[in-house]
Amino acid sequence: MTMSNTSRPGTGPALRDAGPAATGFSAAAVTVLGVVAVLAVTLDQLVKALSTDRLTENEPVRTLGGLVYLCLWRNSGAAWSVGSRHTWMFTLVAVAVVGWIGWVAVRLRSKPWAVALGLVLGGALGNLGDRLFRDPGVLRGHVVDMISLFGPDAQYFPVFNVADMCLTVGVVLAVVLELTGRARDGSRRQPTG
Repeated sequence: MTMSNTSRPGTGPALRDAGPAATGFSAAAVTVLGVVAVLAVTLDQLVKALSTDRLTENEPVRTLGGLVYLCLWRNSGAAWSVGSRHTWMFTLVAVAVVGWIGWVAVRLRSKPWAVALGLVLGGALGNLGDRLFRDPGVLRGHVVDMISLFGPDAQYFPVFNVADMCLTVGVVLAVVLELTGRARDGSRRQPTG
């Protein structure tokens, strides 16, 4: 008696038709992740350099009719300086995020996920650079923030930077992708909810 390929375990049509979810990574997706991350870090560092060069602390600049204020802040914590005594912890979290994205990248096949993860990676690296290389020292550096919405000096909303925007948009995009059933390996699942 001869067995066909479809009757042996692990060789049925469902496994053969798994498509992009099968194994490995997509060079195109990993390239998108890298390009997005490099662009995010570059823009973040450029805006931080311009801000430290052209803005003065405690002298906010009103723009867009008061919708946005540019003000130079050096933040040792998170939003509204939460956790400012634990700056080293934010450094370790950023290193963990970068490591996790590197681990995920070896299986990444989805370009939308590549954009989301590239934004998160770029944002994490942008602020990690500040934590590592800015005063007062390694693992304790203060992040440069400069954008305040609706009022000066975090009157209504925390002061933030380009890296924070990238992180936020990347996380929101990742949540949308997850809720709509788009997997990092390029496959589709039933949407959640």
